[in-house]
Amino acid sequence: MKWTREAEEAVSKVPFFVRKRVRKRVEEEAARVGAGEVKLEHVKTCQQRFLNRMEEEVKGFQVETCFGPSGCPNRAVVCDELPRKIKDLFSRRDFRSFLAEKVKGPLKLHHEFRVSISDCPNACSRPQIADIGLIGARRPQISDEPCIQCGACVETCREGAIALAGKWPVIDWQKCVACGQCISACPTRTLQEEKRGFRIQVGGKLGRHPRLAEELPGIYSEEEALKMVTRCLDYYQNHCLQGERFGEVLERTGTKALGD
Repeated sequence: MKWTREAEEAVSKVPFFVRKRVRKRVEEEAARVGAGEVKLEHVKTCQQRFLNRMEEEVKGFQVETCFGPSGCPNRAVVCDELPRKIKDLFSRRDFRSFLAEKVKGPLKLHHEFRVSISDCPNACSRPQIADIGLIGARRPQISDEPCIQCGACVETCREGAIALAGKWPVIDWQKCVACGQCISACPTRTLQEEKRGFRIQVGGKLGRHPRLAEELPGIYSEEEALKMVTRCLDYYQNHCLQGERFGEVLERTGTKALGD
């Protein structure tokens, strides 16, 4: 549906973590009244609804994705069904009812448990500030195929994590973010894929006391990532006291139990 410039400007001021939901509600409002395009009045109507009846809008969770499925060339992984599988996890747990039992007072959007999925380390969906963040990764390894010293891997690596020393490339693992670009750039397959999957970060949040997520060690396959999300939800539901964010739970208990 077409939007007027004023409507676009107004919705751009909505907090990013609910902007998609608000856009959908605004378009539904415009369609309800038979409008051919979205206008500022439709945005204001939905804005008042969110402010005055927020609890009705709270689902209990959010699963956000990046632009990867739209054809982004930087994708390290292609797991288009993973967001749906994670949403199913929340739905089977009736997560909204769980939060309603824990939270003192009305539910608000910031109570929702957020999972953010980015298909590459560019992290467009901001997984570092979500309760659980999944970042697509392809970890390289040096094979037995001879290196022709073309320098394509060095030129491609934005982190400066690769150098040519002697007959083989050398990888600085402290700098490598596992984007996999060097693997694609190598014409001789000297650099090959060791593992593909997701880096997992937990406990990120914004608000009055922001906290960057803490990364769990390793790279997880899609199946392993789904199991870890399940484990994190189990842990949160077992240790949540009053609907606090996952990061606050982990500050109190630590992340060691997640890796046991």
